Amino acid sequence: MQTAHQRLEKVQTLICNAARRAGRTPRDVRLIGASKAQPAAAIRELAMLGIREFGENFVQEALQKQADLADLDLVWHFIGRIQSNKTAEIAAHFDWVHSVDRIKIARRLSQQRPAARRPLNLCLQVNIDNEPSKAGMELDSVDELAHAVSQLPGVRLRGLMAIPQPADDPTEQRRPFAQLRAALERLNARGLTLDTLSMGMSADMDAAILEGATMIRIGTALFGPRHR
Repeated sequence: MQTAHQRLEKVQTLICNAARRAGRTPRDVRLIGASKAQPAAAIRELAMLGIREFGENFVQEALQKQADLADLDLVWHFIGRIQSNKTAEIAAHFDWVHSVDRIKIARRLSQQRPAARRPLNLCLQVNIDNEPSKAGMELDSVDELAHAVSQLPGVRLRGLMAIPQPADDPTEQRRPFAQLRAALERLNARGLTLDTLSMGMSADMDAAILEGATMIRIGTALFGPRHR
């Protein structure tokens, strides 16, 4: 069984190789540990190895881990589906939210962000393959929502996020990531100043980095199998 250090080294090597192939620097790609169903001890172990950013899918699970790890200076990302009755807790306890797909949710996060905290960083989740069972907006709806969210106080629109359908072929993996990058470029050409493409997980991080990912959300490759 690989150690946390060995898994991290492997992921960092993949990031470096993909970034160089894309003519980018590895520093351009932020590694987010997707820590859903992983214990606080596993997060602490990676934090001791230098990983400072972690993504959680469920609010109550995340809040317990945040309490257990309060002695560490960590950046917390909410990357799961957002329920309206959880927006106050998300707004109060997270630094980033990657899964905004409705103006109602964005407004609630804006209104509920504590005034003492920095603006909450937001990404809009795009259902890039139009999967009925998956959260996120259609690509055609991105422009309208992005411009509306960019006007809200207490939050800062940073970019776009997507979770494409799994694909084994590297060329097919790159297709939806290229679409998301093009959407970000289009928004910036129309007056926004977005800098974040949250895309790529353990099985497709290489393709995502080649298409411009600035954040990759890595679970299994970093932590090993989930604990439940």
